[in-house]
Amino acid sequence: MGILDRWLRPAPELHVAGDTADPDRAGEGVPVTPADAPGPTVVMIHGIASSSVTFQNLVPLLSPTHRCITIDLLGFGRSPAPADASYTLEEHTAAVEAAIRALRLREPFVLVGHSLGSLIATRYAATHRRELDRLVLVSPPIYLPPSVIGDQRDRASMGLYFSVYEFMRANQQFTTAAAAALARIAPIKNVLDVTERNWQAFVLSLQNAIETQTTIADLASVPVAVDVVYGTLDPFLAPGGLKIAEQLRHVTTTRVNGVDHIVRRKLARAVARIIDAPPAAPAPPA
Repeated sequence: MGILDRWLRPAPELHVAGDTADPDRAGEGVPVTPADAPGPTVVMIHGIASSSVTFQNLVPLLSPTHRCITIDLLGFGRSPAPADASYTLEEHTAAVEAAIRALRLREPFVLVGHSLGSLIATRYAATHRRELDRLVLVSPPIYLPPSVIGDQRDRASMGLYFSVYEFMRANQQFTTAAAAALARIAPIKNVLDVTERNWQAFVLSLQNAIETQTTIADLASVPVAVDVVYGTLDPFLAPGGLKIAEQLRHVTTTRVNGVDHIVRRKLARAVARIIDAPPAAPAPPA
């Protein structure tokens, strides 16, 4: 989406699901952040087939010292799902950009992305070089064409992800039924939501933003320290993509044992510690 496209067709207005600086919009049961909170604002964007409930374990850990803002992505949660949306990485990022711009944040902030949200957050960070204090990627699905992966096992693993996602996109009944079964046992209510209502957003986001991504190139352009946090039991983590990301000198990775893709309490505590700590890696030269 170029500048002319944005002028002719502005990005849809995303739903700001929670803002702990606003008593009327703060998440239920979450203490309002004091006006003199010492930490930077933290903006959080969730992953595919989810909503801002993704961060219900993280926000309470941060809200005493940080203003916490959660945003529902285009097509998910309470955000709009335009009939003509293609849900590309560019389109998702443009919508997030408009939402953040409307917040009128005056100081550099921490941007946290989970799953698909981490890919969008990385693209945002690469194109908004002066706005961020740091970038935190939680459970990022970093995928590359299998043909560019040198290690045979990593190449086979990467190819398997693409095959599985192609199957999911082509079999709506199976995918929605499987998602419903997983949602029933998920530790966070409504953290996984794939239904007829958001099927178009799900399938196009999967194809146009996750399977087709430029995350490694975007990471190389990010001018602030980047922290990657993931669980050792995460089934969506591609080792081949992660290994390449770890080679970038401004990227620090943190493994959390016994944790899967969902931001459970243990993973939330690890993310909170990272946000509260000084950046562990220098930014690359501009």
